[in-house]
Amino acid sequence: MTNISALHENTPEIESETIENVTFDEIEIGQTAGQTRTLSKQDIAAFAAVSGDTNPAHIDADYAANTLFHGVVAHGMWGAALISKLLGTSLPGPGTIYLEQTLHFLKPVRIGDTLHITATVIAKEELKKHVQLDCQIKNQTGALVLSGIATVIAPTEKVKRLRTHIPELHLFYPQSPFGTLFDSVRDLAAVRCAVVHPCDQESLKGALDAASRGLIIPVLIAPGAKLRAVAADAGLSLDGIEIIEVAHSHAAAARAASMAAAGEVEILMKGSLHTDEMMQAIVSTPALRTKRRLSHVFRFDVPMYDKVLLISDAALNIHPTLLEKADIVQNAIDLAHALGTPEPKVAILSAVETVTPKIASTIDAAALCKMADRGQIKGALLDGPLAFDNAISIAAARIKGIKSVVAGHADILIVPDLESGNMLAKQLEYLAGASTCGVVLGATVPIALTSRADDAGSRVASAALALLLAHRYRLQHP
Repeated sequence: MTNISALHENTPEIESETIENVTFDEIEIGQTAGQTRTLSKQDIAAFAAVSGDTNPAHIDADYAANTLFHGVVAHGMWGAALISKLLGTSLPGPGTIYLEQTLHFLKPVRIGDTLHITATVIAKEELKKHVQLDCQIKNQTGALVLSGIATVIAPTEKVKRLRTHIPELHLFYPQSPFGTLFDSVRDLAAVRCAVVHPCDQESLKGALDAASRGLIIPVLIAPGAKLRAVAADAGLSLDGIEIIEVAHSHAAAARAASMAAAGEVEILMKGSLHTDEMMQAIVSTPALRTKRRLSHVFRFDVPMYDKVLLISDAALNIHPTLLEKADIVQNAIDLAHALGTPEPKVAILSAVETVTPKIASTIDAAALCKMADRGQIKGALLDGPLAFDNAISIAAARIKGIKSVVAGHADILIVPDLESGNMLAKQLEYLAGASTCGVVLGATVPIALTSRADDAGSRVASAALALLLAHRYRLQHP
């Protein structure tokens, strides 16, 4: 997910550290002030979020292409807000009270347009300290896009104080965090997927939504009566969906594993059963095993990070050995390749960034890096041990004197053990607003695997990950 900073000053001028008004007595007819602002996509998104104005002409490029303006345009009142800023910070400045504003919207404002906002004093009224200003906004070509007359009460007392630095506004999109992922599978044909015991609303809805998106051809394996009751309660239709009825969740997992082993399905998808129950059925089916250890990879869109982040293993391997970690790393690299990152940067995490015998994970990290040097792990740049801060923060790495192509730029985080990984993953999701999906690699088929607490959206995204891998496995069998 992209980190968006918006609604803060982005003008090319360098503002002073102080802010000073122009009092009524100082104001003269003809006096002018101006500011400049370039419209960004982030400005439009932030204004829509703050105002609640989700008119698709402003935020939906597909819709906007067929409108009068043939593309996305700024909210008209965004321009009005720029006038308000000019009056409140420059002329007259702090202490100004807005009374009235007329507005004439003359031309659309598009992303990338640079706007020049001016306010010119045209009248003063002594008794009530009223001031009228002619307000204009012109674009980079000099065309007038907005005009109007503002009436304000000008301040009578001088104000000069340190400028208040407003916080940056970071936006993320909880309903559409997986756009790049879905784009990457848009042209891939759906494959048959065994959905194991989808006997709660979110897991069933996730499977059906994935089917409606053209990601999977679902085969629902569950107790029939229970499945239909869930569908009825959730208002979900099972019309046209293949259902295999079994007695309980254990039987559902076993049946799904046997179907995958026989080549009847190309994806397995976890429903509402426990992870260990499903994985036990897979581990017990020799035809599904490869030379690699099974491991889980989370894919995160983190609002405060500038690219997709993969984390492994935070779901399956409790205390992996060095050789097991090598498989975990290679599986994560393979997923990064499938997602379009040809040489991912892999940070092997520990509590510190120096090798010390007192912390076993630092020894493993150093060994994994040397294994990569020797070709035992391929297709990525590894570094470790790295603490979390210097793995994802260039500034933290610089402060600690770490010179590394990975530090501050990690695509993949390899955690020391399941406990630390699970806590990190849940902190990103519940405290940092990250959107997540996950898949298991190391079997002959990809396994879309999420937490039972995850919503349908995460399950659909996990199905997309699995679809990407299923098509890759057709070309290169794991």
